[in-house]
Amino acid sequence: MAKRRMDAAARKRAIVETAMPLFARKGFSRTTTKELAEQAGVSEALLYRHFPTKAALYDAIQQLGCQVDPALAELNALAPSTATLTEMVQAMFQHVVFGAFDDPGTSKIRQRLILQSLLEDGEYARLLLSRVAGQCLPIFEASIAAARRVGDIQGLGMDPMNAFWFAGHVATQIAHGRLPGQQVIPYNGTIEAVTAEAVRFCLRGI
Repeated sequence: MAKRRMDAAARKRAIVETAMPLFARKGFSRTTTKELAEQAGVSEALLYRHFPTKAALYDAIQQLGCQVDPALAELNALAPSTATLTEMVQAMFQHVVFGAFDDPGTSKIRQRLILQSLLEDGEYARLLLSRVAGQCLPIFEASIAAARRVGDIQGLGMDPMNAFWFAGHVATQIAHGRLPGQQVIPYNGTIEAVTAEAVRFCLRGI
C-alpha cells in the first residue's frame, strides 16, 4: 500500500517537532539547516519551502511553546482565593518539575530550549515567560489579594509578580537539576518529598 503523503500543515508541524530537540541540544546559532532537514527527514529545499529561513522555523517553535495549556485554562477559571493560590503554586511545581501537564520528554526539551535561549539572545525564553505571565498572573494576583482580605496573608507581603517568579525560580532550579537524568543537587528525600517541601517554602514566603 502506498504511503500517504502529509499535507502541508502536517508536514510543517512534523518539521517543528523534530527541530525542537535539535535546537534544545545545540542552540539556534549552532544548528544548521542541513541538520534540521536531516532530522526532519526532508530535503533542504523542502525545508525552505515551508520555512524560508532558520529564524522562521525557530519562530514556529516559539509559537508552539507558547500555546495555552488546557490545564492552565481550568486554573484561570477558579475563583480567586487562598485555596486557588495554593493550587496554582502546587500546579506550577507539578508542571515544571514533573511535566505533569505535558509529555515529560517534551517538557524536558522545552526546559533545554529555555536554557539554550538564555545562552544566546534570550528571545525564546522572553516570549515564553511573557506569555505565561499574561495567562497566570491575573488570577495569581487576585488570589493573593483575596488571601490578604481574609487574613491568610498578614501585612503588605511581597509584590505579587515577584512572588510568582520567585516560586517559578525554585521550581525551575529543581527541574534543571534533574535534566542530566541523574539528580545533580544533593537534596535529602525523594523528589516528590522535596517538591512538596519547596511548595510549602514558597507559600510561606508569599
